Amino acid sequence: MSNRLLLLSALKKYKTEYKSEQPFVQEMIDFIEQNLDCFERSNLSGHITGSAWLLSPDEKKVLLTHHKKLNRWLQVGGHSDGESNTWNVALREATEESGIKGISFVIQNIFDIDIHTIPENTKKNEPEHKHYDVRFLLKAPTEKFNISEESNALKWVSAQELYTMGERKEISTSMLRMLHKYMEKSY
Repeated sequence: MSNRLLLLSALKKYKTEYKSEQPFVQEMIDFIEQNLDCFERSNLSGHITGSAWLLSPDEKKVLLTHHKKLNRWLQVGGHSDGESNTWNVALREATEESGIKGISFVIQNIFDIDIHTIPENTKKNEPEHKHYDVRFLLKAPTEKFNISEESNALKWVSAQELYTMGERKEISTSMLRMLHKYMEKSY
């Protein structure tokens, strides 16, 4: 089975209890089915990205990156850049952005999905577009990280800190959704 069909199959089986996430499932399936170049940045309407809810070794904290371009705290992740295996993309991006070797999947199933708009980047001549983000639950073997050039900072954050960041609007509602899923073990 091709990686595209593997992702479509996983999305078609994916179930979520979260109303904020439910509309994304069919929209993402439609996008993949209608765009052969869905894994390429050259698709200017949008592209598939892979992200990680990256847990600390004791599973009590999550690694966040303060993204340079977006100037926001986010989960680690990024562009497919032509890689059609979204599981590999999430693992690659988590490793590249954290510098941590030996990251592993907690579960192989999709943990969360989100579709969000990325603002226009006039310096790179990129129009506003969508990221069709497929997120996985991963675990790091260590808390020691290295900050990549894509980040202003990295930090391990507890559940309580995430709730506080959410109250201050420092993180997206989709990150709070992932926190709830993890805390409730609803994945």
